Amino acid sequence: MLNKVPEVTIYFWIIKILCTTIGESLADYINETLGFGLGPTTVLMTVLLVIALVAQFRRRQYVPAVYWTNVALISVVGTLVTDNLTDGLGVDLALSTAVFTVLLAFTFLAWYRSEHTLSIHSIVTTRRESFYWLTVLVTFALGTAAGDLLTDRLGISLIAAVLIFAAVIALIFAAHRVAGLGPILSFWIAYIFTRPLGGSTGDFLSGTRSEGGAGLGTLGTSLIFLAAIVATVAYLTVTKKDQTERRPLTDAEFRTGITDADPDLSSLIH
Repeated sequence: MLNKVPEVTIYFWIIKILCTTIGESLADYINETLGFGLGPTTVLMTVLLVIALVAQFRRRQYVPAVYWTNVALISVVGTLVTDNLTDGLGVDLALSTAVFTVLLAFTFLAWYRSEHTLSIHSIVTTRRESFYWLTVLVTFALGTAAGDLLTDRLGISLIAAVLIFAAVIALIFAAHRVAGLGPILSFWIAYIFTRPLGGSTGDFLSGTRSEGGAGLGTLGTSLIFLAAIVATVAYLTVTKKDQTERRPLTDAEFRTGITDADPDLSSLIH
């Protein structure tokens, strides 16, 4: 197969944050506003995610619409996993955060022991893609738990939460560019923190003005961000700006994740 994951460009991060905001606002809209309840909402979104993943795994290369549909649905399901633990089972957020951190570490370990690379530039087999999507799901659940833990324990305002998480991601970028923090570590830390950034943004936009929010409501926020996702994905589908590798990997590229089109990514391997 050709690589099943898009190149990590500015568009990647834009859509990722948009999807995380959808994960927060849409889950709240279906669960609370429509009155589905936490359990039925979780079942509904999980079924939709399974259908989307089947479509994703059947593709032989990266297809923007299919890929980002899965990210948006995983964002919702990841949010609901943490919500079920916290609201449904009464699990403390500190415990949830610790458990998801350990689970993520074991997922990375299993991925590396199996494939000898964690490069997202070599997702060209079903097994590697399975590890990739499992990792994405755990990062969403971890990001939700860690974000809720920080905001609940610190009692900060909605807009302050957005600014804090944006600052954290900016620091990660600076650590990578200036201090030499490894690309793969930088990528996954930023990937985790985009979840609380998007969630805080969703809470701020959908929150009432009396709560310090923008008053758009969960439906309004979901529709705005969904329209932005569709527009950006349509743009990428036409321009292919996030698709640079259009051929099967050689044996050496398969093992290492380094391609001729992206030779500076050797530090992503280990």
